[in-house]
Amino acid sequence: MTLFMPKISYVLDKFTLRRSVSLYRQEPGGWRCCKRTSDVSVSWRPSDEFPGNLYKGEGIVPASPANVWELLKPVANGLRPTWDPNVKGFDVIETISETVSICRTTTPSALMRLISPRDFVDVVLTKQYEDGTLASTATNIEHVLCPPQPSYVRGFNYPCGCFCIPVPGEPDKTQLLSFFQTDLGGYLPQTVVDSFFPSSMVGFYSSLTKAIKMLKA
Repeated sequence: MTLFMPKISYVLDKFTLRRSVSLYRQEPGGWRCCKRTSDVSVSWRPSDEFPGNLYKGEGIVPASPANVWELLKPVANGLRPTWDPNVKGFDVIETISETVSICRTTTPSALMRLISPRDFVDVVLTKQYEDGTLASTATNIEHVLCPPQPSYVRGFNYPCGCFCIPVPGEPDKTQLLSFFQTDLGGYLPQTVVDSFFPSSMVGFYSSLTKAIKMLKA
């Protein structure tokens, strides 16, 4: 018997009440570019969800959406902790349905230990769209099986996600669109937070591209 079934309506209401991540894709204006490399362009705007920023990453990955998804998909024993240096561990706490689960992600220390290890508990939704886009979206949630732990600072993800979008006429390429808005918790100076996320997103795209190349080798 699932321990979380009585709260399914709460989970779904949380996604309904909060601004859908998919709507961020439709916002052409208001974004400010803060970092650009050959792999990704990172931009930001103030978050509507918390007193921080919403970050958007846009890049073309040299692989099909299915292959990119294989490295990103939020499943037990998934591949992401093997290639993403910002993800130390990923556990499925509870499976609600084929497309909804409660997950815990742990991250290592960062910025020369200025940021100590964090953990995040989220409700995660996956979806495949009619155009072939594969997506994973998430937001923070509490779960009885995953209380805060003394070795980690509990952080909070607000509506975020990744979209693996097919590139028309180029089946071996994927437009990867990502959105992150995270409260790292603790007592970090805002300057530390503002410098961490753009660099972290650049590293995410760079590490993913390297993982794709190794997958092809």
